[in-house]
Amino acid sequence: MIDRSDGGSAPDDGDRGRDGASDRDGDPPMIAVRDLVVSRGGERVLDGVSLSVDRGELVGLVGPNGAGKTTLIAAVNGTLGIDGGTVELDGRDRRELSQREVARRVATVPQETNTAFEFPVESVVEMGRTAYVSRFGTTTEADREAVERAMERAEVTEFADRSVTTLSGGERQRVLFARALAAETPGLLLDEPTASLDINHQIRTLELVRESVDDGKAALAAIHDLNLAARVCDRLVLLAGGRVRATGTPREVLSDDALADAFGVRTAVNDDPAVGSPMVTALRDGDRGEDGS
Repeated sequence: MIDRSDGGSAPDDGDRGRDGASDRDGDPPMIAVRDLVVSRGGERVLDGVSLSVDRGELVGLVGPNGAGKTTLIAAVNGTLGIDGGTVELDGRDRRELSQREVARRVATVPQETNTAFEFPVESVVEMGRTAYVSRFGTTTEADREAVERAMERAEVTEFADRSVTTLSGGERQRVLFARALAAETPGLLLDEPTASLDINHQIRTLELVRESVDDGKAALAAIHDLNLAARVCDRLVLLAGGRVRATGTPREVLSDDALADAFGVRTAVNDDPAVGSPMVTALRDGDRGEDGS
């Protein structure tokens, strides 16, 4: 189950610094972004963004299209350069790490599930072990066991010999998640993992993420659906215009004022009667909120 009826939990404010970095145990956050600036095509996409993700915590990136969520994921995993600020992975500046070292700290589940090549599912999952395989391409028993565990966890073992191109979108998403699990990294990055999936696959995908976090991984996930984000995430970071507009528990972030500022639309935020987490409803001009306004 992914429902978190308390609206998400987070360490007490007194345990966090200005950028949200936890110092409760003296350990650095698994992922720490400080004053990040990123430009693309001469346009500033992220402007002074700060956030952190601890082990055992799922932080959701929410915000309108073009807010910079995908850019932030790419800046953290090293596939995109940064113009200012820092990205730290387990206390190490990402720029001081090789791409192989980055890949041993964070694994990415991309939004796009289209696969042009007819690789067997097992081969796709094995790609998650790339950072551990020797330059001669030799795999070990540990690699094979990691792949088997990941496939079993993501429930794709039955597809092992099938071409990934024959699977549905939801099944392919689980294969990509298994590939990330096979990397056995302490951190996970997910870029809209439920985009274009039906509700059944959305729920199952987020259950897999939640289970991994409850087992101790740190996860940063860009999530389009605010209500799903509120149900599964410990904390949310609301991005708009390349800046952080709000951060905190789902109940703290999903306020009418913050959403109006970020999305430019009136909303009504109530408790979901089924699970108790915040539920956001966009209002049309003629709609009235609970207060009649």
